[in-house]
Amino acid sequence: MTGRSLAERLAAMPAAAARRYINGMSDAAAMGLAHHWQFWARPGQIAPEGDWRIWLIMAGRGFGKTRAGAEWVRAIGEALPDARIALVAANLAEARSVMVEGQSGLLGIAPDATRPHWEPSLRRLRWPGGAQAMLYSAAEPESLRGPEHSHARCAGAKGNYPQRSVGIDRRAAQRMHRVEGFRSCDPGFGRGKGVDRR
Repeated sequence: MTGRSLAERLAAMPAAAARRYINGMSDAAAMGLAHHWQFWARPGQIAPEGDWRIWLIMAGRGFGKTRAGAEWVRAIGEALPDARIALVAANLAEARSVMVEGQSGLLGIAPDATRPHWEPSLRRLRWPGGAQAMLYSAAEPESLRGPEHSHARCAGAKGNYPQRSVGIDRRAAQRMHRVEGFRSCDPGFGRGKGVDRR
């Protein structure tokens, strides 16, 4: 498998072949490419297939960890009406500014028709189909007590606090009977990219 996205492979094609490919698409399909993550994503940015519990992306700046995590959450929010998603960042301000409102945040990547409604005072996103996501701070691990979630996205393990961030992931996972979780961190946290299939 190549390490390039479909969009990168299309751009690398001879111009005439690329034009034939694009011209063969309907107008709606061509317009839909703007929000079609499978087209833009590199293979390492797409969630693994099969039954898994934790998907970890450990990469440096510019890899697209934020976008990959947002697209994973977006896919869940659009597909599963009963999904309850925990969005955990180092603090609430980072969760809001990066995971929700940022350029690669959930509001920035969603098409108008399926964009979630953001309720900042409740720290909650609601998708038109009924799925919800709540923001949490890794600095306040007790806030994860009580609510039940089907999925969790934890971002930004860095600095001197990796044990605390890992601890919140484990605590969240212990409270969820079947959770899928996306976790991203900088290379200083450890090495590699992995999937826990427990």
